[in-house]
Amino acid sequence: MSTSDISSAPAPTPVPPSAPAPAPVMGMVEFICLMACFMALTAMSIDIMLPALPLIRDAYGLTDGNQQQLVVIIFLVGFGFGQLFYGPLSDRLGRKPVIMLGVGIYAAATTMCLMASSFEMLIAMRFMQGIGAAAPRVVSVAVIRDLYHGRRMAEVMSFVMTVFIMVPAIAPAMGSGILLLGDWHEIFMVLAAFSLLVMGWTAWRLAETRPPEARTPLSAAWLAQAFRETVTNRQTLGYTIAISACFGGMISYISSAQQIFADVYGMGQWFPLLFGLVAVALSIAAIINGRLVNRLGMRRLGHLAMTGFFTIALLHLCLDLLFHVPLVLFVSLMSAQLFCFGFIMPNYNALAMEPMGRIAGTASSFIGAVTTALAAFLGWMVGQAYDGSTLPISIGFACFGAAALAVTFITEGGRLFNSETGNIR
Repeated sequence: MSTSDISSAPAPTPVPPSAPAPAPVMGMVEFICLMACFMALTAMSIDIMLPALPLIRDAYGLTDGNQQQLVVIIFLVGFGFGQLFYGPLSDRLGRKPVIMLGVGIYAAATTMCLMASSFEMLIAMRFMQGIGAAAPRVVSVAVIRDLYHGRRMAEVMSFVMTVFIMVPAIAPAMGSGILLLGDWHEIFMVLAAFSLLVMGWTAWRLAETRPPEARTPLSAAWLAQAFRETVTNRQTLGYTIAISACFGGMISYISSAQQIFADVYGMGQWFPLLFGLVAVALSIAAIINGRLVNRLGMRRLGHLAMTGFFTIALLHLCLDLLFHVPLVLFVSLMSAQLFCFGFIMPNYNALAMEPMGRIAGTASSFIGAVTTALAAFLGWMVGQAYDGSTLPISIGFACFGAAALAVTFITEGGRLFNSETGNIR
């Protein structure tokens, strides 16, 4: 099924017990593109910066090459922190105004990055950028959850991811292109313009999907109850932890990729092309997942991908211990890892969200915050261990893959590859 196919699919059944959510005023294809743009704001903010990291390091006179990774990691820390607040706010105030607030914060912080006189100020504004970017990312998942559920939700998420995942493939090339015309400050100008475009599109076209009668109170007692409900649901907590472990491997690769391709393989000038080539595997996986999820189910696809993720990571580690992995083999192995991750992310995220219909916004906040914070920490640990070889990356992927597979096994009560049999409590 293509994105044009789903525009003619039957309207989804609203999720009880909330009042029916109105459909977006736009068509399905436009809806998917806007949701993808919400998510792409984060990916753009990371991947378009990667070619500029050595220039930023030189501009601020950083002595430790691994310090440049903070431009990525600190953004993710702010992104994770911000997600804790936007979900509950969107459950109380509605989805649309919270998205507008977050994108506004992002645009302001991006403008301040242009004027950063020190590396510390740049890092502080990257933190604020992350806080702003969290709103469209976390609320977009709640919007999709308002309108869809079950396999249909996983299918829509997969098509959104298909569009969104194109960003990592092209963003580094965009960054390199901008650097040919100017310096790294112009990259922030592009990000500011993109955020304003998204804000205008949202204001003009997106309908509110959280009707007033379905909104929940915003109080400390209610938030505590909602977070308790989220963390005590085995399915939600288990799949959140599993996503975090896999995503930690992805962050370690993303934050170190420029150094690996430039220092280990001497291919710095080809970095955007090589990084984009690996990222294409994510898009291919998302397209295939969208076609298969209704037939095979979220669990079977997700568990198969997780098994493949760990197997490939273990193979990569064994090869790295035996000899220096050549460039072609490294790119092939990383592409295979990202291909598996392209199945894991939408299916595991949908499985984590599935029991949380009543508190979708708050649950989405919790899942996003835990996933990002834990992944940023794990990715930072591996990134700081970078020693001029690919061994730290392969060790990280193998350890994180083993942990994620073990958590999945425990979450499912010792049974993998099940058909859809309802939520796990």
